Amino acid sequence: MIVNIKLPNNISYDITIDELKELTFDRKVVVVTNPTVSGYHLEYLKNKIKCGNLSIVTIPDGEEYKNMETIDMILNHCFENRLNRKSLLIAFGGGVIGDMTGFCAAIYQRGIDFIQVPTTLLSQVDASVGGKTGVNNKFGKNLIGAFHQPRAVYIDPYFLTTLPPREFSAGIAEIVKMAVTFNKEFFEWIEQNDLTDVENIKVAIKKSVETKAWVVSQDEKENGIRAALNYGHTFGHVVENETNYSKYLHGEAVGIGMIMANEVAKKIGLMSEEDTLRVKNVLEKYDIPTTYKISDVEDFYEHFFLDKKSLDDKIKFILPVGIGDCKITDEVSKTDVIEVLKGF
Repeated sequence: MIVNIKLPNNISYDITIDELKELTFDRKVVVVTNPTVSGYHLEYLKNKIKCGNLSIVTIPDGEEYKNMETIDMILNHCFENRLNRKSLLIAFGGGVIGDMTGFCAAIYQRGIDFIQVPTTLLSQVDASVGGKTGVNNKFGKNLIGAFHQPRAVYIDPYFLTTLPPREFSAGIAEIVKMAVTFNKEFFEWIEQNDLTDVENIKVAIKKSVETKAWVVSQDEKENGIRAALNYGHTFGHVVENETNYSKYLHGEAVGIGMIMANEVAKKIGLMSEEDTLRVKNVLEKYDIPTTYKISDVEDFYEHFFLDKKSLDDKIKFILPVGIGDCKITDEVSKTDVIEVLKGF
Protein backbone atom coordinates (compact mmCIF):
# COMPACT_ATOMS: atom_id res chain seq x y z
CA MET A 1 0.00 0.00 0.00
CA ILE A 2 1.22 3.50 -0.85
CA VAL A 3 0.31 6.75 0.88
CA ASN A 4 1.44 9.85 -1.01
CA ILE A 5 2.31 13.07 0.75
CA LYS A 6 2.13 16.35 -1.19
CA LEU A 7 3.77 19.52 0.08
CA PRO A 8 4.24 23.06 -1.26
CA ASN A 9 6.92 23.81 -3.88
CA ASN A 10 6.10 20.59 -5.76
CA ILE A 11 7.57 18.37 -3.04
CA SER A 12 5.98 14.93 -3.03
CA TYR A 13 7.01 11.48 -1.87
CA ASP A 14 5.54 8.04 -1.28
CA ILE A 15 5.20 6.17 1.99
CA THR A 16 5.16 2.47 1.11
CA ILE A 17 3.66 0.05 3.63
CA ASP A 18 4.66 -3.42 2.46
CA GLU A 19 7.50 -5.90 2.33
CA LEU A 20 10.65 -4.04 1.36
CA LYS A 21 11.43 -4.45 -2.33
CA GLU A 22 14.79 -4.07 -4.08
CA LEU A 23 16.16 -0.52 -3.88
CA THR A 24 18.49 0.50 -6.73
CA PHE A 25 20.66 3.63 -6.63
CA ASP A 26 23.27 5.04 -9.03
CA ARG A 27 25.10 6.97 -6.31
CA LYS A 28 27.01 6.50 -3.07
CA VAL A 29 24.81 5.32 -0.21
CA VAL A 30 25.44 5.40 3.53
CA VAL A 31 23.19 3.47 5.90
CA VAL A 32 22.94 4.93 9.41
CA THR A 33 21.92 2.39 12.04
CA ASN A 34 22.67 1.15 15.57
CA PRO A 35 24.01 -2.16 16.94
CA THR A 36 20.58 -3.47 17.95
CA VAL A 37 18.93 -2.96 14.57
CA SER A 38 21.99 -4.04 12.59
CA GLY A 39 22.25 -7.22 14.63
CA TYR A 40 18.75 -8.24 13.67
CA HIS A 41 18.18 -6.76 10.23
CA LEU A 42 21.24 -5.24 8.51
CA GLU A 43 21.84 -8.23 6.23
CA TYR A 44 18.16 -8.18 5.25
CA LEU A 45 18.47 -4.53 4.22
CA LYS A 46 21.83 -4.92 2.47
CA ASN A 47 20.39 -7.72 0.34
CA LYS A 48 17.71 -5.29 -0.85
CA ILE A 49 20.09 -2.48 -1.85
CA LYS A 50 21.83 -2.34 -5.21
CA CYS A 51 24.33 0.48 -5.63
CA GLY A 52 27.90 1.17 -6.67
CA ASN A 53 29.19 2.08 -3.22
CA LEU A 54 27.50 1.17 0.07
CA SER A 55 28.90 1.84 3.55
CA ILE A 56 27.49 1.54 7.04
CA VAL A 57 27.89 3.88 10.00
CA THR A 58 26.80 2.38 13.32
CA ILE A 59 26.06 4.81 16.13
CA PRO A 60 25.27 4.12 19.82
CA ASP A 61 21.73 3.00 20.63
CA GLY A 62 19.54 5.25 22.76
CA GLU A 63 17.96 8.68 23.13
CA GLU A 64 20.86 9.81 25.36
CA TYR A 65 23.11 9.68 22.27
CA LYS A 66 20.86 11.96 20.23
CA ASN A 67 23.31 14.84 20.35
CA MET A 68 25.82 16.82 18.31
CA GLU A 69 28.65 14.44 19.20
CA THR A 70 26.84 11.64 17.38
CA ILE A 71 26.04 13.98 14.48
CA ASP A 72 29.78 14.60 14.14
CA MET A 73 30.35 10.83 14.02
CA ILE A 74 27.92 10.46 11.12
CA LEU A 75 29.23 13.50 9.26
CA ASN A 76 32.83 12.35 9.65
CA HIS A 77 31.90 9.02 8.07
CA CYS A 78 30.31 10.90 5.15
CA PHE A 79 33.42 13.02 4.61
CA GLU A 80 35.76 10.05 4.96
CA ASN A 81 33.77 8.21 2.30
CA ARG A 82 33.73 11.29 0.05
CA LEU A 83 30.00 11.67 -0.27
CA ASN A 84 28.91 14.47 -2.58
CA ARG A 85 25.68 16.39 -3.10
CA LYS A 86 24.24 13.53 -5.15
CA SER A 87 24.86 10.94 -2.45
CA LEU A 88 22.16 9.40 -0.27
CA LEU A 89 21.71 8.59 3.41
CA ILE A 90 19.38 5.83 4.60
CA ALA A 91 17.97 6.02 8.12
CA PHE A 92 17.65 2.43 9.31
CA GLY A 93 16.26 2.30 12.83
CA GLY A 94 13.80 4.04 15.10
CA GLY A 95 12.92 7.67 15.61
CA VAL A 96 16.33 8.61 17.03
CA ILE A 97 18.12 7.23 13.96
CA GLY A 98 15.63 8.90 11.63
CA ASP A 99 15.91 12.30 13.30
CA MET A 100 19.71 12.30 13.31
CA THR A 101 20.10 10.90 9.79
CA GLY A 102 17.67 13.47 8.45
CA PHE A 103 19.49 16.28 10.24
CA CYS A 104 22.84 15.13 8.83
CA ALA A 105 21.28 15.01 5.37
CA ALA A 106 19.95 18.55 5.85
CA ILE A 107 23.33 20.03 6.75
CA TYR A 108 25.87 17.89 4.84
CA GLN A 109 27.12 20.14 2.02
CA ARG A 110 23.97 22.24 2.63
CA GLY A 111 21.63 19.34 1.95
CA ILE A 112 21.55 15.88 0.37
CA ASP A 113 18.82 13.27 -0.07
CA PHE A 114 17.82 10.69 2.49
CA ILE A 115 15.19 7.99 2.81
CA GLN A 116 13.57 6.45 5.87
CA VAL A 117 13.42 2.72 6.58
CA PRO A 118 11.85 2.79 10.07
CA THR A 119 12.14 -0.34 12.19
CA THR A 120 10.13 0.55 15.33
CA LEU A 121 6.40 0.99 15.57
CA LEU A 122 6.79 4.55 16.82
CA SER A 123 8.92 5.56 13.86
CA GLN A 124 6.68 3.74 11.39
CA VAL A 125 3.50 5.49 12.49
CA ASP A 126 4.92 8.93 13.21
CA ALA A 127 8.59 9.90 13.35
CA SER A 128 9.59 8.80 9.82
CA VAL A 129 6.89 10.89 8.12
CA GLY A 130 6.94 14.66 7.81
CA GLY A 131 10.55 15.83 7.63
CA LYS A 132 11.22 16.86 11.22
CA THR A 133 14.88 16.24 12.04
CA GLY A 134 17.14 17.19 14.91
CA VAL A 135 18.93 16.44 18.15
CA ASN A 136 18.58 17.17 21.86
CA ASN A 137 20.74 19.31 24.12
CA LYS A 138 20.79 20.13 27.83
CA PHE A 139 17.97 22.65 27.37
CA GLY A 140 15.49 20.24 25.85
CA LYS A 141 14.42 17.85 23.13
CA ASN A 142 14.88 18.49 19.40
CA LEU A 143 15.83 22.12 19.95
CA ILE A 144 18.53 21.87 17.26
CA GLY A 145 17.27 20.72 13.88
CA ALA A 146 15.74 21.41 10.51
CA PHE A 147 12.77 20.55 8.34
CA HIS A 148 14.16 18.22 5.67
CA GLN A 149 11.79 15.88 3.89
CA PRO A 150 12.85 12.34 2.98
CA ARG A 151 12.71 11.22 -0.65
CA ALA A 152 10.75 8.13 0.35
CA VAL A 153 9.62 6.14 3.38
CA TYR A 154 9.56 2.33 3.36
CA ILE A 155 7.53 0.75 6.17
CA ASP A 156 8.06 -3.00 6.34
CA PRO A 157 5.95 -4.62 9.12
CA TYR A 158 8.47 -7.48 9.17
CA PHE A 159 10.79 -5.39 11.34
CA LEU A 160 8.24 -5.38 14.15
CA THR A 161 8.72 -9.13 14.66
CA THR A 162 11.89 -8.50 16.68
CA LEU A 163 10.65 -5.41 18.50
CA PRO A 164 10.65 -5.75 22.32
CA PRO A 165 7.16 -5.43 23.89
CA ARG A 166 8.09 -2.16 25.60
CA GLU A 167 9.14 -0.57 22.29
CA PHE A 168 5.95 -1.83 20.68
CA SER A 169 3.85 -0.23 23.41
CA ALA A 170 5.72 3.05 23.02
CA GLY A 171 4.62 3.10 19.39
CA ILE A 172 1.01 2.47 20.37
CA ALA A 173 1.12 5.69 22.42
CA GLU A 174 1.71 7.64 19.21
CA ILE A 175 -1.13 5.79 17.48
CA VAL A 176 -3.47 6.74 20.33
CA LYS A 177 -2.24 10.33 20.05
CA MET A 178 -3.32 10.51 16.40
CA ALA A 179 -6.73 9.07 17.14
CA VAL A 180 -7.52 11.29 20.13
CA THR A 181 -6.62 14.48 18.28
CA PHE A 182 -8.04 13.76 14.82
CA ASN A 183 -10.21 10.68 14.50
CA LYS A 184 -12.89 9.59 16.98
CA GLU A 185 -13.87 6.55 14.91
CA PHE A 186 -10.23 5.41 14.84
CA PHE A 187 -10.04 5.73 18.64
CA GLU A 188 -13.21 3.65 19.04
CA TRP A 189 -11.69 1.05 16.70
CA ILE A 190 -8.55 0.98 18.90
CA GLU A 191 -10.70 0.43 21.99
CA GLN A 192 -12.39 -2.55 20.36
CA ASN A 193 -9.38 -4.25 18.76
CA ASP A 194 -6.17 -5.91 19.94
CA LEU A 195 -3.22 -4.04 18.42
CA THR A 196 -0.86 -6.92 19.13
CA ASP A 197 -2.67 -8.82 16.38
CA VAL A 198 -0.60 -8.74 13.17
CA GLU A 199 -3.44 -7.69 10.88
CA ASN A 200 -4.80 -5.12 13.31
CA ILE A 201 -1.45 -3.38 13.71
CA LYS A 202 -1.16 -3.11 9.92
CA VAL A 203 -4.52 -1.34 9.87
CA ALA A 204 -3.40 0.96 12.68
CA ILE A 205 -0.15 1.82 10.88
CA LYS A 206 -2.06 2.65 7.70
CA LYS A 207 -4.59 4.87 9.49
CA SER A 208 -1.84 6.64 11.45
CA VAL A 209 0.29 7.29 8.36
CA GLU A 210 -2.70 8.58 6.43
CA THR A 211 -3.51 10.95 9.29
CA LYS A 212 0.08 12.18 9.59
CA ALA A 213 0.39 12.66 5.82
CA TRP A 214 -2.83 14.67 5.68
CA VAL A 215 -1.76 16.94 8.54
CA VAL A 216 1.75 17.54 7.17
CA SER A 217 0.36 18.32 3.70
CA GLN A 218 -1.71 21.07 5.30
CA ASP A 219 1.11 22.51 7.39
CA GLU A 220 4.66 21.37 6.63
CA LYS A 221 6.53 23.79 8.92
CA GLU A 222 4.20 23.51 11.92
CA ASN A 223 2.73 27.00 11.74
CA GLY A 224 -0.77 25.79 12.54
CA ILE A 225 -2.59 22.45 12.60
CA ARG A 226 0.57 20.31 12.60
CA ALA A 227 1.29 21.49 16.14
CA ALA A 228 -1.67 19.32 17.19
CA LEU A 229 0.51 16.27 16.56
CA ASN A 230 2.46 17.38 19.64
CA TYR A 231 -0.42 16.41 21.92
CA GLY A 232 1.28 14.90 24.97
CA HIS A 233 4.69 16.13 23.86
CA THR A 234 4.80 19.48 25.69
CA PHE A 235 4.54 17.63 29.00
CA GLY A 236 6.34 14.51 27.79
CA HIS A 237 9.45 16.40 26.68
CA VAL A 238 9.85 17.83 30.18
CA VAL A 239 9.53 14.33 31.62
CA GLU A 240 12.26 13.11 29.25
CA ASN A 241 14.51 16.05 30.07
CA GLU A 242 14.07 15.63 33.84
CA THR A 243 14.99 11.95 33.58
CA ASN A 244 17.98 12.56 31.26
CA TYR A 245 16.33 10.71 28.35
CA SER A 246 17.22 7.41 30.00
CA LYS A 247 14.27 6.31 32.15
CA TYR A 248 11.43 6.45 29.62
CA LEU A 249 11.15 5.66 25.94
CA HIS A 250 9.82 8.60 23.95
CA GLY A 251 6.39 7.01 23.49
CA GLU A 252 6.19 6.28 27.19
CA ALA A 253 6.89 9.93 28.04
CA VAL A 254 4.27 10.97 25.49
CA GLY A 255 1.78 8.65 27.21
CA ILE A 256 2.45 10.37 30.53
CA GLY A 257 2.20 13.72 28.74
CA MET A 258 -1.19 12.84 27.29
CA ILE A 259 -2.50 12.04 30.76
CA MET A 260 -1.25 15.42 32.00
CA ALA A 261 -2.71 17.26 29.00
CA ASN A 262 -6.04 15.48 29.53
CA GLU A 263 -6.14 16.64 33.14
CA VAL A 264 -5.62 20.25 32.03
CA ALA A 265 -8.32 19.82 29.37
CA LYS A 266 -10.68 18.39 31.96
CA LYS A 267 -9.97 21.24 34.38
CA ILE A 268 -10.87 23.95 31.85
CA GLY A 269 -13.91 22.11 30.54
CA LEU A 270 -12.67 20.67 27.25
CA MET A 271 -12.78 16.99 28.21
CA SER A 272 -15.05 14.88 30.38
CA GLU A 273 -13.94 12.59 33.17
CA GLU A 274 -15.28 9.67 31.13
CA ASP A 275 -13.13 10.51 28.10
CA THR A 276 -9.98 11.02 30.19
CA LEU A 277 -10.57 7.57 31.67
CA ARG A 278 -11.09 6.02 28.22
CA VAL A 279 -7.70 7.30 27.05
CA LYS A 280 -6.02 6.16 30.26
CA ASN A 281 -7.54 2.69 29.94
CA VAL A 282 -6.26 2.25 26.38
CA LEU A 283 -2.74 3.33 27.37
CA GLU A 284 -2.67 1.05 30.40
CA LYS A 285 -3.94 -1.86 28.31
CA TYR A 286 -0.55 -1.79 26.56
CA ASP A 287 1.49 -1.10 29.73
CA ILE A 288 2.19 2.52 28.78
CA PRO A 289 3.03 4.56 31.93
CA THR A 290 0.29 6.94 33.06
CA THR A 291 1.81 8.20 36.32
CA TYR A 292 4.81 10.37 37.12
CA LYS A 293 6.20 11.94 40.29
CA ILE A 294 7.07 15.62 39.83
CA SER A 295 9.69 16.66 42.36
CA ASP A 296 9.53 20.44 41.74
CA VAL A 297 6.31 21.76 40.20
CA GLU A 298 7.63 25.28 39.53
CA ASP A 299 10.76 23.93 37.83
CA PHE A 300 8.64 21.57 35.72
CA TYR A 301 6.48 24.53 34.66
CA GLU A 302 9.51 26.67 33.75
CA HIS A 303 10.70 23.95 31.38
CA PHE A 304 7.64 24.62 29.20
CA PHE A 305 9.22 27.89 28.04
CA LEU A 306 11.92 25.93 26.22
CA ASP A 307 9.26 24.20 24.10
CA LYS A 308 9.57 25.19 20.43
CA LYS A 309 5.84 25.96 20.22
CA SER A 310 6.00 28.53 23.03
CA LEU A 311 6.64 32.19 22.27
CA ASP A 312 8.06 34.74 24.72
CA ASP A 313 5.99 34.46 27.90
CA LYS A 314 3.19 32.40 26.32
CA ILE A 315 3.09 28.62 26.66
CA LYS A 316 1.25 26.84 23.88
CA PHE A 317 -0.65 23.72 24.92
CA ILE A 318 -2.28 21.10 22.69
CA LEU A 319 -5.38 19.95 24.52
CA PRO A 320 -7.99 17.38 23.46
CA VAL A 321 -11.55 18.52 22.98
CA GLY A 322 -13.31 15.31 23.89
CA ILE A 323 -12.04 12.53 21.66
CA GLY A 324 -11.42 13.20 17.97
CA ASP A 325 -10.72 16.91 18.17
CA CYS A 326 -8.21 19.23 19.82
CA LYS A 327 -7.40 22.83 20.61
CA ILE A 328 -4.10 24.67 20.32
CA THR A 329 -4.09 27.43 22.91
CA ASP A 330 -1.75 29.75 24.80
CA GLU A 331 -4.50 30.99 27.10
CA VAL A 332 -4.37 28.40 29.87
CA SER A 333 -3.62 30.16 33.15
CA LYS A 334 -0.51 29.28 35.12
CA THR A 335 -2.74 28.74 38.14
CA ASP A 336 -4.71 26.00 36.38
CA VAL A 337 -1.61 24.27 35.06
CA ILE A 338 0.19 24.40 38.41
CA GLU A 339 -2.85 22.97 40.14
CA VAL A 340 -2.91 20.05 37.69
CA LEU A 341 0.83 19.47 38.06
CA LYS A 342 0.49 19.33 41.83
CA GLY A 343 -1.70 16.29 41.28
CA PHE A 344 1.38 14.49 39.98
